[in-house]
Amino acid sequence: MFGTESSLSMFLNTLTPKFYVALTGTSSLISGLILIFEWWYFRKYGTSFIEQVSVSHLRPLLGGVDSSSPTNSNTSNGEADSNRQSVSECKVWRNPLNLFRGAEYNRYTWVTGREPLTYYDMNLSAQDHQTFFTCDSDHLRPADAIMQKAWRERNPQARISAAHEALELEDLSLSSSCSCATAYILLAEEEATTIMEAERLFKQALKAGEGCYRRSQQLQHHGTQYEAQHRRDTNVLVYIKRRLAMCSRKLGRTREAVKMMRDLMKEFPLLSMFNIHENLLESLLELQNYADVQAVLAKYDDISLPKSATICYTAALLKARAVSDKFSPEAASRRGLSTAEMNAVEAIHRAVEFNPHVPKYLLEMKSLILPPEHILKRGDSEAIAYAFFHLQHWKRVEGALNLLHCTWEGTFRMIPYPLEKGHLFYPYPICTETADRELLPMFHEVSVYPKKELPFFILFTAGLCSFTAMLALLTHQFPELMGVFAKAFLSTLFAPLNFIMEKVESILPSSLWHQLTRI
Repeated sequence: MFGTESSLSMFLNTLTPKFYVALTGTSSLISGLILIFEWWYFRKYGTSFIEQVSVSHLRPLLGGVDSSSPTNSNTSNGEADSNRQSVSECKVWRNPLNLFRGAEYNRYTWVTGREPLTYYDMNLSAQDHQTFFTCDSDHLRPADAIMQKAWRERNPQARISAAHEALELEDLSLSSSCSCATAYILLAEEEATTIMEAERLFKQALKAGEGCYRRSQQLQHHGTQYEAQHRRDTNVLVYIKRRLAMCSRKLGRTREAVKMMRDLMKEFPLLSMFNIHENLLESLLELQNYADVQAVLAKYDDISLPKSATICYTAALLKARAVSDKFSPEAASRRGLSTAEMNAVEAIHRAVEFNPHVPKYLLEMKSLILPPEHILKRGDSEAIAYAFFHLQHWKRVEGALNLLHCTWEGTFRMIPYPLEKGHLFYPYPICTETADRELLPMFHEVSVYPKKELPFFILFTAGLCSFTAMLALLTHQFPELMGVFAKAFLSTLFAPLNFIMEKVESILPSSLWHQLTRI
């Protein structure tokens, strides 16, 4: 026993102050590197790397799940259901007010050198174009086959060259096909550098698209192939007319744009996938035709129809417009809210619960970027798309932004926390951050709701790094004193082991203990 204590004491006496400085300094450096990596990983992916590795890889190894038991089977089924619900909640929608690539997105890139669209967003657009503008029979005609490949092409210049090639084939051919219309669409979207040039190309596309639509309409009942062609031609015609209406809106011919949108909605009432009513709402707000805005809301703000930030916040704007010019928070706190003010506040709370990211953009607490081509409902991408086009309408209504500023944060006191339940809508989906990070460019700081608390391992490594750095500094400044403290700490740490060894030595015979120590 005395030999063990003497060897420990000898070991501690051989440790110099330089050893303690090196030990604490190295520990501080390693924990600091871990902290930096953990913080970077959390900011990029929203989770702790150590926690993710431990949950994904270590837990199954340490305690595997028995898939044969019925309880675990039920659990796995529940997880599968929750995963399916998560996927459905995080469905990505095409932005009804998406900008033109050539005339708007590309001009932004030329000026700033930044890419406003992500690869994921453009890939979704390519899938949309293949769905809307192609059909199975396109391979039967050379020009249609070229456009079918063009919509799948990743290189923009290759797509534009393919569109020109398809138009040249159409000029040489005696019979026209839908490829002529879709080629003009591609050139208007990606090659035109101004809205006026895009409008000119869309008008040429409209002329070709209307002819294809009339022909396929007569043949749609002759078989499934003709029915698919008619469905494609219908999508092409609706897309062209909607983009022409958007060109008119951007060029200041707002009344003309409203008429085109109304006619389009009457002619094709079942094609709700384009969400043309949101284009109509924005144009009516520009005309300050609030009665017609209310009429559109009465039709589309229905419990059976999917909501959007445009629907909810436009309804809140109309309610706020009735009281915002005379609203004063001091007067309201003294006398209480009137019925109209209460309705306006409830409408704002409803809108904020649907998408809590919008107010910071409307109140200019967060900088705007160009909206993506696809949005995630209730996510940051939808908030950007809404605020980009509707901020001017909120500014035009006197006092509306002041009312929003005074009341929007009160929404969060009404929503249960944690967000297992919603108040007026379904619980806020937890998958929006991941999807928004894919849709929005890297230079934009994605808005996250609810705010995530820092993971335990980041706090732990921060504390460890600070503690070891402090020890290294103290050891460097006071080596003798810290050496005494270190020896005392190690002696205290090994005291239980020494006590156990002493008890074992007293119980075992001396001869057996001598043999064990020799081993």
